[in-house]
Amino acid sequence: MSSAAVIALIVLGACGNNGETDSKKIADSTNTANIDSAKKADTVANSNNHLADLKPDAEFVVAAADGGMLEVTLGKMAEKKGATKQIKALGAMMVKDHSKANDELKALALEKNITIPTTMSEKCQKKAADLSEKSGKDFDKAYADLMVNDHKDDIDDFKKEADKGHDSNISLWAKGKVPVLEHHLMMSEKAKDTLK
Repeated sequence: MSSAAVIALIVLGACGNNGETDSKKIADSTNTANIDSAKKADTVANSNNHLADLKPDAEFVVAAADGGMLEVTLGKMAEKKGATKQIKALGAMMVKDHSKANDELKALALEKNITIPTTMSEKCQKKAADLSEKSGKDFDKAYADLMVNDHKDDIDDFKKEADKGHDSNISLWAKGKVPVLEHHLMMSEKAKDTLK
């Protein structure tokens, strides 16, 4: 599918979402509609349409894309606003690793015909806005806390997808990211410890 077709799907999806502005919710809604449509086609054609089994995988991909955008945004913020070299370095690592993962995920989503958000969800935007109001040591502590908490959640979600995902490519991608996320958690905990 071409990028123009994907953009058209996103625009069409946005038009049918009753004025919804949260990109993550729009992506989830578009994927649900596509999956429901595929399920109907399965019933009618009595064939096995792969998209019909993808709902949990699509939800994982959408959440991972949303979280990945947040990690890059917060990482850039940490590079600029961090008061300590550890926080600046942690931010730089997050930008580098999550940008790479985001690009891989975009390609995978395109291949699987899964719509992903183009901007952060309102929830992630609020996290970024709250963090941007802090400065100095308060910023560093809040950023380190966020990175520890977010990566604990991410590791759980990625392990679950790796073990129980329906799509083997998405599961394999998630499994490959677990060691990176565990490294991020370890580095976030070290950075947090230096602030005590």
